[in-house]
Amino acid sequence: MTDTTSTQSADTARASELGAVARFLKATEIDTRMLGMIGALLLIWVGLHVISSLRLGVNPLDFDSRTFLTPRNLWNLSVQTSAVAIMASGMVLVIVMRNIDLSVGSAEGVIGMVMGFAQVHFLVRFVGLELGNPWIWVLALLIGLALGLIIGAFQGFIIAYLEVPAFIVTLGGLLVWRGAAWWVTSGQTVAPLDATFQLMGGGPAGSIGAKWSWAVGIAACLAVIFMHFNGRVQRKRFRFPLRPVWAETLLATVTCAVILGAVWLANSYPWPVGIVNRYAAANNITVPEGGLFIAHGIAIPVLMAVAVGLIMTFVTKRTRFGRYVFAIGGNPEAANLAGINTRWITMKVFMIMGVLATIAAAISSARQNSSTNVLGTLDELLVIAAAVIGGTSLAGGSGTVLGAMLGALLMQSLQSGMVLLGVDSPLQSIVVGAVLVVAVWLDTIYRKRV
Repeated sequence: MTDTTSTQSADTARASELGAVARFLKATEIDTRMLGMIGALLLIWVGLHVISSLRLGVNPLDFDSRTFLTPRNLWNLSVQTSAVAIMASGMVLVIVMRNIDLSVGSAEGVIGMVMGFAQVHFLVRFVGLELGNPWIWVLALLIGLALGLIIGAFQGFIIAYLEVPAFIVTLGGLLVWRGAAWWVTSGQTVAPLDATFQLMGGGPAGSIGAKWSWAVGIAACLAVIFMHFNGRVQRKRFRFPLRPVWAETLLATVTCAVILGAVWLANSYPWPVGIVNRYAAANNITVPEGGLFIAHGIAIPVLMAVAVGLIMTFVTKRTRFGRYVFAIGGNPEAANLAGINTRWITMKVFMIMGVLATIAAAISSARQNSSTNVLGTLDELLVIAAAVIGGTSLAGGSGTVLGAMLGALLMQSLQSGMVLLGVDSPLQSIVVGAVLVVAVWLDTIYRKRV
């Protein structure tokens, strides 16, 4: 009798705990899938940090500079993630509409090669602009954006109006654009790129420094507070259910803490000693005995990725075009009968994908200070994996830009951690492929339960 009573009491306690968790999630309206992804990301970070510490024979709590959870490694991780995250935000729209784009990596390569050729050869030799001209990087970027738009429009037209499956069209694009990237310069690397263009690649010069980073962080926190306040006002206006005040306060506080923590982390990574000494000599600054600390701050490519994420989120959630994309993905026949121009919407989605591939190409080539024939190789797999891991359903109709960008961070964390641990490249590919398959499997299970 006593054992039965104890079992019932334990069951009641567990039910009460589960009820409390359910009430908390309902009050805060937190997406459980997003919460699970963040938890998986943190688990991967901690795991990689512990393994790298044990491999080096140091205490994980010492946060040795050679381990995973250090300002240097996390700062580099944010820069490495930027290009993939930008393309993943566009891949969400493509997959939501039940399509696929296998050509984004090759498109990134040919666009990067064309922009590099424009800077080093075309604009200097044929147009007559002098090296260092402030218009070189602008014109090169505009040429790249035009090319990305044309590539996206061309593929989108074939898919939407000629009704050729997206898989076949973009698979052909993967081969065509990769070959075109080689054809532009016969496989030769184009370097060095314009100095201003290089700022989009990050590095000491491609970061905004400590003061501006704190300014951006504070402005972002004010924006978060305003969004929560305005959202509550709008809910009252349209008589929608309101979240409890404590839930609004908690969400705003946690978001601001994450933002300011990211800024602090970026400001904790100093310039290399050699660059600091050259900077001090050029500006007549006396270097103290302990060395001069100059913080990198937030990298420009990270700011570009955040800006793209905000714009794409606005497009998907606040515009008619975004609603049409999800409507088409949910039920193409019903969307067509409702009067939505599904073909034109499909074409526009691929045009957006082309533009985002251009931005990613600019970041990747600027980071390397060169345009190479292998730029963007296999990026299409990382981009698709990031979108799927981020919760975008291959069945269409659902997905979020934030989830895809978190998925990109997760994928890049795995790759960066494996490089840090000295894992061979073939094994890295095996892990990435396995993670993608598991992510799709988990998505299938989730869809069945929902």
